[in-house]
Amino acid sequence: MKGSLEKFNKLVEALQELPTIGKKSATRLAYHMLIKESFVGMKISHAIEEALGSLKQCSSCGGMSEDELCFICCDESRDEALLCIVENAKDILLLEENRLFDGRYFVLESLAELNLSGLEKLVSSGVKEVVFALTPSIANDAVMLYIEDKLSKFNINYTKIAQGVPTGVSLENIDLLSLSRALTDRVKV
Repeated sequence: MKGSLEKFNKLVEALQELPTIGKKSATRLAYHMLIKESFVGMKISHAIEEALGSLKQCSSCGGMSEDELCFICCDESRDEALLCIVENAKDILLLEENRLFDGRYFVLESLAELNLSGLEKLVSSGVKEVVFALTPSIANDAVMLYIEDKLSKFNINYTKIAQGVPTGVSLENIDLLSLSRALTDRVKV
């Protein structure tokens, strides 16, 4: 006898592969999409199918796009003197959603897959400052040094996003590296 909920369980397992979704959440989502709101399930299924068929990487910055170039790289009003290097394309979405940056971007993804010629092409188009918006870590500090070395022939200023003590968090809950950097990079009040 076949398992009576084989397809349901398959959907639960597939949903569990998403970040932060455990078995309970996956079961709730599957039940909701199939039993409570089947139209929502169809809508999600269609949206996923369309996105998978049309999304690709921007040929210039590596961000998400439905065209050869993303909307940011096509925007002539952006500050071409500023280039923000991010770890992945979703970081661009976060910065853009909150209108935190008005320059151009470059997606790093990984050092092994670094598109150095693409980065050099972007930098040679008038970049004066490279902003590293990478997760603070010793490994990413090494990545920043590597990129600075590879771009040493250009006259560029290098900065990185500030780090330290988050608002509303007591010092006892801050990791030692963040606390150390917050003290080292302190500012005048």
